[in-house]
Amino acid sequence: QVQLVESGGGLVQAGGSLRLSCAASGRTFSRYAMGWFRQGPGKEREFVAAISWSGGSTYYADSVKGRFTISRDNAKNTVYLQMDSLKPEDTAVYYCAATYYSGSDILRDQVYAYWGQGTQVTVSS
Repeated sequence: QVQLVESGGGLVQAGGSLRLSCAASGRTFSRYAMGWFRQGPGKEREFVAAISWSGGSTYYADSVKGRFTISRDNAKNTVYLQMDSLKPEDTAVYYCAATYYSGSDILRDQVYAYWGQGTQVTVSS
């Protein structure tokens, strides 16, 4: 079992930055690939970014590539999402999730077994 708690969301102006954190419980955090997903108002949940268990592989949605950076610190059981050059269309509830899957499978939300409660990000124009 893994429990995930996101933090770092808030209100920011367009062009600004936020860093989301996701703290995981348990001693097996380093065995999981981690992902960030988001759900905007009236929209379906979508993939944002993912990172392999070692941190050696990262994946991004085209909409955030070059603006967002995912990273992890296995010693701190934490995964991060640095969000720069934010746009109003980035407004959403952001969720972190954990999966035992690897490779390109970790782009699919169906493979994630554990989810956090979400943190709201609002970008004003």
